[in-house]
Amino acid sequence: MRIRWNTVREAAPLGAGLLALVLTLHPACVAAQPAAAKPADVVVHASDLPSSALSEFRVAKEAGTAGGLVFTPQGGDELDPPPENDPHVTIKANVQAGVPYRLWIHMKVGAPKGKSKANLLFAQFTGAVDAAGKETLSPRTGSYLSMHGPAKPGWVWVGSDAAKLITFKSGGEITIRLQGGAEGVGFDQVILSPARFLEKAPTDAVVAK
Repeated sequence: MRIRWNTVREAAPLGAGLLALVLTLHPACVAAQPAAAKPADVVVHASDLPSSALSEFRVAKEAGTAGGLVFTPQGGDELDPPPENDPHVTIKANVQAGVPYRLWIHMKVGAPKGKSKANLLFAQFTGAVDAAGKETLSPRTGSYLSMHGPAKPGWVWVGSDAAKLITFKSGGEITIRLQGGAEGVGFDQVILSPARFLEKAPTDAVVAK
């Protein structure tokens, strides 16, 4: 049987069309594209912190915590906000660029004494930017978040303002700086959440990583 070349050329577009139709009707025939990785929660436990991260903060064993209680001794005094260099903790974390995060601290409000209500921490971050892309909340500056717990002593999740989320210019490692706002305050967990806890606080006493 002899095949005319013009017949083959005429059949080629038809074959390509049939192949396209098959791939349309059977998507499984097309290699699946990997989904973009979703930003994960940044969860830091007290047990993750080396002693070098603590400046005038102490660590004590306490049942039901994420590795212990990180706290400032209660002497009855208030502490100054940044840029004053009062007792603080530095925490390393990895974030994604351009993703809004909300900060949560599992705070232990201490017993009040003197001027101190033992319920205040100040938070700052390296690499944080505002809506215009300008640096904000930088450590050792006068720009910071006030993480204010209730007056009643005990454990509570304290979140940053949901209307003022934290965004970072670049992805990778950043530093969270928590500075004591009152003597006697403590914490055992820090969370930067891009999704799960944007609108509501964690309900567990210890959030798993």
